[in-house]
Amino acid sequence: MPSLRGRDLLSLSDLSADELAGLLEFAADLKAGRSNPLFPNKVLGLLFRKASTRTRVSFSVAMYQLGGQVLDLHAGVTQVGRGEPTSDTARVLDRYLDVVAIRTFDQSEIEEFADYASIPVINALTDLEHPCQILADLLTIQEEFGDLQGLTLTYLGDGNNVAHSLLLGCAMVGMNVHIASPDGYAPDPTIAAKAEALMPQGGKVLITQDPEAAVQGAQVLYTDVWASMGQEDLADQRLPLFQDYQVNDALLSQASPDAIVLHCLPAHRGEEITHEVIEGTASRVWDQAENRMHAQKALLASVLG
Repeated sequence: MPSLRGRDLLSLSDLSADELAGLLEFAADLKAGRSNPLFPNKVLGLLFRKASTRTRVSFSVAMYQLGGQVLDLHAGVTQVGRGEPTSDTARVLDRYLDVVAIRTFDQSEIEEFADYASIPVINALTDLEHPCQILADLLTIQEEFGDLQGLTLTYLGDGNNVAHSLLLGCAMVGMNVHIASPDGYAPDPTIAAKAEALMPQGGKVLITQDPEAAVQGAQVLYTDVWASMGQEDLADQRLPLFQDYQVNDALLSQASPDAIVLHCLPAHRGEEITHEVIEGTASRVWDQAENRMHAQKALLASVLG
């Protein structure tokens, strides 16, 4: 078990490369039944301002399998929804909970919460990053290919929170990472620069508007919805801009012959990915979704110590 007791995970860059590798190894051991840590009477709080299926359920099942309990603290049933300051909420929940996973809009909110709470705080998604998703993604790629170093992952679509965490996570494990987005939708250049700084010598970060150039030789093609949560009103106007970035058979044929396809879900078939690809032989989307539970179980056990 990696030694992360009491630590926060607000960004993947909060981990060292060795700690990330250790989490992935630990998650694989948990999935295979080679390890079975238990934390009876420990309580996980889920403080979610955004809708969730996989994150909510996978965190809950992971904590139950560790012998602990889960409290659902969504905004509709707490004073958070009535404007209680984050600092006040953090100091109160710190007295009740053992660990908290927060899903919200602004990265600054979880950073403020972590400043006022002594318990581990986990980023379960913000508009800036989605680190827990990438733990599951890397576990899935590791299951497929073994050694991660030197592989190439191509992400196609909006340079959003998932793209940001992929940049960081891939760089930390020595994977080349290509991001192909329309003009004006590239990832935050600060995150891209951080990924380049984390990338081992010889690795490559590519930010481009050319989807065909981005997928050449890639072992992993990855996509996400073209309009993230809170941007649904922009979906229709983005369709024509993003059409060339759809993961379809034609684009997949230009990747490595053994390439796999990932999608963090929910998927809009016929938009960012075709039905044929997500249901095809290259798809590892359902393994990826399952691995959310194993990766987060490893994370919870590690921060609980």
